[in-house]
Amino acid sequence: MKLSISFLSISDNKEKINKLNEVNSDYIHYDVMDGKFTEKKSLTYNEMKNLNLNKPKDVHLMVDDVKNYIDEFKNLNPEYITFHIEANVNTKEMIDYIHSLGIKVGLSINPETDINKVLPYLKYIDLVLVMSVHPGKGGQTFIDISDKINKLNEIKKENDFLIEVDGGINNETIKYCKNADIVVVGSYITNDNINERVNSLWEEI
Repeated sequence: MKLSISFLSISDNKEKINKLNEVNSDYIHYDVMDGKFTEKKSLTYNEMKNLNLNKPKDVHLMVDDVKNYIDEFKNLNPEYITFHIEANVNTKEMIDYIHSLGIKVGLSINPETDINKVLPYLKYIDLVLVMSVHPGKGGQTFIDISDKINKLNEIKKENDFLIEVDGGINNETIKYCKNADIVVVGSYITNDNINERVNSLWEEI
């Protein structure tokens, strides 16, 4: 299992965000929110591009205008760009477009969304991001979506994709994500002693 760190809950502290370079993690998770698909807005592209983060980037678009945000965030050279199945776009067209840029594609589903909605796209994508909170803000309580993770884990035997889980993950709730490949962790570690909290996660992994 790999660890991706979200800086959403410390987005007002650039110095603290840049210290995430020193943390034992595999990715930095960029939560991108437009205030339309989500209730709140995140930092803008122009603000995020000026961050001094050198770990592999995992971009999560929680937006309506998916294409416009892809065109911005592709310039960060992310390993993954993930968008939501619930966004009002041509899903296959967006998948193909991201791949045409040489970037891996993730497709995300909200907690209430039926897992069957992503099944037609699994042969085209690199990652499924299962939300374990409702998208839009950090610090929410984990929703048990282990049934979705387990179903995807079975399907992985026939398709080549990774399972990522995002929302409310800490050293206790991570046990529900044991069949995931990547977990996204935010407020649990960024609001306290970062290294100590990260180590507590690695102990559970």
